[in-house]
Amino acid sequence: MLVKILIGVAVVVLALAAFVATRPSEFSVSRSATFAAPAPAVFAQVNELKKWEAWSPWAKKDPQAKSSYAGPAAGAGASMSWAGNKEVGEGRMTIVESSANALVRFKLEFFKPFAATNSAEFAFKDEGGRTAVTWTMRGHNNFVAKAMCLVFDMDKMVGGDFEAGLAGIKSIVEKK
Repeated sequence: MLVKILIGVAVVVLALAAFVATRPSEFSVSRSATFAAPAPAVFAQVNELKKWEAWSPWAKKDPQAKSSYAGPAAGAGASMSWAGNKEVGEGRMTIVESSANALVRFKLEFFKPFAATNSAEFAFKDEGGRTAVTWTMRGHNNFVAKAMCLVFDMDKMVGGDFEAGLAGIKSIVEKK
């Protein structure tokens, strides 16, 4: 009887592992918004990392988080490191590409609570005095991340933060 139970458990574990292995290796989360503001005003909120404190959803989740900056004040090479509570974690983001009023691309390095390296970007499109913005994060799922995605939906977890961040930018740029 015990042997049959152990064989049954082994079959279930192997089936689960096989299923997890078939899950997508790549993920992407994206949110968009349109602002009643010109592209340069919106672009400036993203391209200068110190401005993130005013609108970042993670700054609101942990106002006591420690941030430090390196490199230029804005554009390619600018970076911000942070260390905060369990909701914010610890990591660093570095602007790897900046094209005025069109694109800001980042390398995101997460150290805690889980190590990961992802990419993110903000794409800006001028629509005659209004600006459409799309915020996207992409990354690779290892086996453990694939298993976690069976329980946690990355799009729902991060998407809400992106929506809050875009709403924060909107409140700033539409006041001016």
